[in-house]
Amino acid sequence: MIPDALLQYLRQKLGIKIQQTRPLSGGSINQAARVTLSDDATTYFLKWNHSADPEMFLKEEKGLNLLASAETPLRIPRVFETGATEEGTGFLIQEFVREGASQPHSAEHFGKALATLHQHRDQQFGLDHDNYIGRLPQSNCRHEEWLDFFIAERIEPQLRMATDASRIGSETVSHFESMFSQLPAIFPIEPPSLLHGDLWGGNYFYDQGGEATIFDPAVYYGHREMELAFTHLFGGFPSAFYRGYEAQYPLEAGFSERIPIYNLYPLLVHTNLFGGSYARQVEAMVQKF
Repeated sequence: MIPDALLQYLRQKLGIKIQQTRPLSGGSINQAARVTLSDDATTYFLKWNHSADPEMFLKEEKGLNLLASAETPLRIPRVFETGATEEGTGFLIQEFVREGASQPHSAEHFGKALATLHQHRDQQFGLDHDNYIGRLPQSNCRHEEWLDFFIAERIEPQLRMATDASRIGSETVSHFESMFSQLPAIFPIEPPSLLHGDLWGGNYFYDQGGEATIFDPAVYYGHREMELAFTHLFGGFPSAFYRGYEAQYPLEAGFSERIPIYNLYPLLVHTNLFGGSYARQVEAMVQKF
């Protein structure tokens, strides 16, 4: 149910009059609905959050716009409005994309399109602003070297958060410190690539033409292997996706051995969001260092 205060804000402040609503799954953080406007029967996707920082949706809009500016074959939903009510309920209104089904070409096209996105580069790793991954702050301070960025802006903030909450112990922290010293010989040298930043199975679908639509980004310029590793988490993507990517932009040898290291970041994020078994997965991954 869309809060009355949000409906009133949309109507009075923005002149948006909603005729019909249909609740949708907004994930574990936000609430969402498909809304139809009274004026012209246009359908949009609306999501909102009572407790998160209202800036979260503004940063999401900036991320979607940056992805769209790369002009890849990926479909990026257009954002029409972001804001917050006086009570602090943040919201985002974007294009409603009808979900379709995977077609024979879909996964391979998706892989090639993501490779095209990763060929959009910057001079440094990071971004000109911080944003969020889920509801957690994500620091994007710029660095010349990927190793420095990965440690200082990805692993260490999440590791501190987890240890402060007693979800990760001192022995595991020692394993991380040992891992850091070994990373220069592990990570291949790559230029900063434009990344979606939170690309797992819940943040994409195929539209009615069978082409990939991506959303809910945590954008930054990073090592493209970070993104590919993330796609292997939580079940992975279809094999045709990886074949398409490799055909467009081949990976360095040994990538499969590096996947667990990259995925320490999303697993730490999930440790801080949900606790439980995610902390045990982190501990198991770093024990070999």
